[in-house]
Amino acid sequence: MHSEAIDPVGVEWTRVDEKYITVKLISGFIGWAIVLIIVALPLIADAVGWWSLPDWLVWPVLGVLLVWAGLDLGLTPRRVRAIGYCEREDDLLIRRGLLWQRVVAVPYGRLQYVDIEAGPLMRKFGICTVQLKTASAATDATIPGAVRSEGARLRDELSARGQARLAGL
Repeated sequence: MHSEAIDPVGVEWTRVDEKYITVKLISGFIGWAIVLIIVALPLIADAVGWWSLPDWLVWPVLGVLLVWAGLDLGLTPRRVRAIGYCEREDDLLIRRGLLWQRVVAVPYGRLQYVDIEAGPLMRKFGICTVQLKTASAATDATIPGAVRSEGARLRDELSARGQARLAGL
C-alpha cells in the first residue's frame, strides 16, 4: 500500500506477519463478544422476567453494536496490512492506518531502549511487538506482529545503531 500524501519517496515498507491478522481477529472477537454479552444482559433479564425494557430501546442498540462489530472485524485485515516499517540510514520509519494514516520517524540517536513483548496469543502464533522507547513520549513507537526472529534482530540492530548514534552526540 502506498499513499503519496505521507509516504516518503523511495521507501520500501516491510510488512508485519500475516499471522497478526488472526491474532487481531481472535482478540477482537473476544472483546466484541464481551461487549455484546454485557449489552444483551437486559434482554436476558427481560426474558426471565426480572426486568422489563422497551424493545424500541434494546434492539436498535444491539443492532448498531452488531454492525459496528462486523465493520471493526471486517476491516482488521486491511488495518494490519497497512502497518509497515523501513530501516533507513539515520532513522526507522513506522507507518499505520487506513483512514487516519500516520508515519513516525524515530531517529536512532534518540532511542533509549528497544523492548519486545508477546502475550500468550502472540506467542502461540510466533509473533511479538517491538516497542521503541525514546526520551520523548510523542515519538515512542511500536511494530506489532513481527516474527520473533525479526523482533530479536530489530532489537539488537536498533539498539546497536542507537548506541552508535548516541556515542556520536
